[in-house]
Amino acid sequence: MLKLNTNDITLSQSANDKTEAIKNVAISLSSKGLVEEAYVTGMLDRENQNSTFLGNGIAIPHGTTDTRSMVKTTGVAVHHFPAGVDWGDGNVVYLAIGIAAKSDEHLSILKQLTKVLGADGVEERLRNSKSAEEIIALLNGDVQLEAEFDASLVQLNFPANDMVQLSAVASGLLKNAGCAESAFVADVVAKAPTHLGKGIWLVGSDQSVSRSGAAFVSSVDEFTYEQQPVRALFAFAACNGSHQALLNTLSKMVFENQQDELLSADTEQLLALLKGEQVATQESETGNQAVFKIKNAHGLHARPGAMLVAEAKKFESNIRVSNLDGDGKAVNAKSLMKVIALGVKHGHQLQFTAEGPDASLALESIGNAIASGLGEG
Repeated sequence: MLKLNTNDITLSQSANDKTEAIKNVAISLSSKGLVEEAYVTGMLDRENQNSTFLGNGIAIPHGTTDTRSMVKTTGVAVHHFPAGVDWGDGNVVYLAIGIAAKSDEHLSILKQLTKVLGADGVEERLRNSKSAEEIIALLNGDVQLEAEFDASLVQLNFPANDMVQLSAVASGLLKNAGCAESAFVADVVAKAPTHLGKGIWLVGSDQSVSRSGAAFVSSVDEFTYEQQPVRALFAFAACNGSHQALLNTLSKMVFENQQDELLSADTEQLLALLKGEQVATQESETGNQAVFKIKNAHGLHARPGAMLVAEAKKFESNIRVSNLDGDGKAVNAKSLMKVIALGVKHGHQLQFTAEGPDASLALESIGNAIASGLGEG
């Protein structure tokens, strides 16, 4: 697996535009003996075909398949631009990761980057990074960017009859997940939660918290607390700002009077709702589906991945995709970061599920795009 190290990173760079930035990254790749000097032509050609900007201030300039033969050894050259570089379409890049790959070894880095592409505050952190170690920690996920919130932190229909029980269960889930210590549980249980309406309550603490996280616990039967109905409790542990995105989504749903959606959701739907993702419905799971095999020699790296996402975005329908040769988890097919995170290699089978007025057409079009090589022939 290809991993970043401090020798891969060049700090305090500047460039007038992305062309200059890409040329400088190419020089670093060639000076490290990773590529031939002419590889820069392929990098510029690739950029002209499709922007290598991924999001959150990160771009991954790399060569075309025609220049892959110019790669001597797989590796990367990372340039840090504190002042930013205009990458077109209103996008600013603070970190350009030049990739030289002989096959699909670079997919590990692309998959790794998905940890930071959708998180809040990454651009600011990249812009203000002062050391190679700080940048690597950020890209490796050693710096917490998103609060812990998964199926292990959701307990639906718990047989509780008072708020103390709900608080104990919610805080206990966070403790068991390694987010906090016993003092956190005691603090949450002793606190008076805030009613968000329709029986959903909120409580949080920063006592003895090592990682930010959130937990959701619903009661099998409604009861009352301070003469208000209780149906569920949302608890959070905070040691940094990574929980704020979840709270913002929750606040938005409350403002739009959507509490019933949370209360009627199953665990998977609840996680999707609070993470701002598409919600898979029973209809979509059993509706329009199709399975396609990826023929691209080097899997879904940036270029074919972007082409696949662009094809999905042409349609109104909700489209989800899972890698049947991976973990099988379905993700939003219109999100480049989610698609890259699937780690799709040559020969892997992708299952698409579409729900909407143009679902059948969407699957047919996606199938045709995959059969044609997603821009790589």
